Amino acid sequence: MKRVVVGLSGGVDSSVAAYLLKEQGYEVIGLFMKNWHDDTVTISNECPWLEDSNDALMVAEKLGIPFQTVDLSEQYKEKIVDYMFKEYENGRTPNPDVLCNREIKFDVFMKIALELGADYVATGHYCRKAEEEVVAADGTTQTVYKLLAGVDPSKDQSYFLCQLSQEQLAKALFPVGELYKSKVREIATEADLITAEKKDSQGLCFIGKVRLPEFLQQQLKPKDGFIYEIPKDAPIFARTGIAPTTLAEELYAEAKAFQYTPELGKKVGEHYGAHYFTTGQRKGLNVGGTVDPLFVIATDVENNIIYTGQGNTHPGLFHKTLAVQEHEIHWIREDLQLKSGETMRIKARIRYRQPLQEATLYKMDSGMYVRFDEPQSAITEGQFVSWHVGEELIGSGVISKVE
Repeated sequence: MKRVVVGLSGGVDSSVAAYLLKEQGYEVIGLFMKNWHDDTVTISNECPWLEDSNDALMVAEKLGIPFQTVDLSEQYKEKIVDYMFKEYENGRTPNPDVLCNREIKFDVFMKIALELGADYVATGHYCRKAEEEVVAADGTTQTVYKLLAGVDPSKDQSYFLCQLSQEQLAKALFPVGELYKSKVREIATEADLITAEKKDSQGLCFIGKVRLPEFLQQQLKPKDGFIYEIPKDAPIFARTGIAPTTLAEELYAEAKAFQYTPELGKKVGEHYGAHYFTTGQRKGLNVGGTVDPLFVIATDVENNIIYTGQGNTHPGLFHKTLAVQEHEIHWIREDLQLKSGETMRIKARIRYRQPLQEATLYKMDSGMYVRFDEPQSAITEGQFVSWHVGEELIGSGVISKVE
């Protein structure tokens, strides 16, 4: 009998994952990850870890499976929280959920599971896994693991797993990926699981809902600065100058960040730290009196300046091309990776829940460019871009600023 360790989070998805695996004849063990100790920055009653661990325990008891809590808060702080602080300090906007899957659930947690004799680790993610025999260049046959979108289009979470490796996917199971959310709740109700009607958590991976400014202020001190508004017709958006002559120059020019200075706009307000803000952000600026709402179009953490523009069609929000540095390119399907000079038609997304966008990958010596058929709003440095062929997510990378 194959043994599976399920990451029981205290939510309905992982509860049903454990139930389904038990029904399928696996030997199931439930493990709850405790990743956080500091309750001062979490919003009360919005998924406190204690309530979640109790719910996970009750589900395990109902299913008659062994259960224990593992405290990973030290590793979480080191691998996720410290990384987040560093990224925000450098003016990048990290995605802790993607990192949590790569560094915690399918690394630290997976190693604990394997030490318990597990053949697999299962989670409640809405995605699917498939495998295929592929003939390598040397004629040998190898098993390739594929990460596929979840069947429920409104819940597909494959994006959050865009940094997994073949080794991690080989040991992973996603039992609810074939189901719609409504069916998952129905199964939970029929199985009389306490989590059947529980609301989905909306917070950082296994921390809960966090007040982000207060969370960041633990490490990043507030620093008063100015907010400038850049008009839509500013000359910078004309992109005049020497026309690119090569494809590499063209892609570089398209991905290049606009270089704003205070002289290009007017001062419209003050803020308490450019490192707390991100491209595309609308809330928290506290500047009134404009015809259209202001959006952050860029932050300059070095000089502590926020640049904004009016309306969600402001040209400062849009780019057609983004760049990924060489060391931040990741292929789930290593057998499909591009060599320098090669291109590939794909679909891509730059944030969770964004509909897939038509695009082309261009592999250069310096890294990767993703050129979209249509300009994209609020391409954000530090976030992940994922690339897909059909319903399969084949790779991803960290969006890098081109200056």
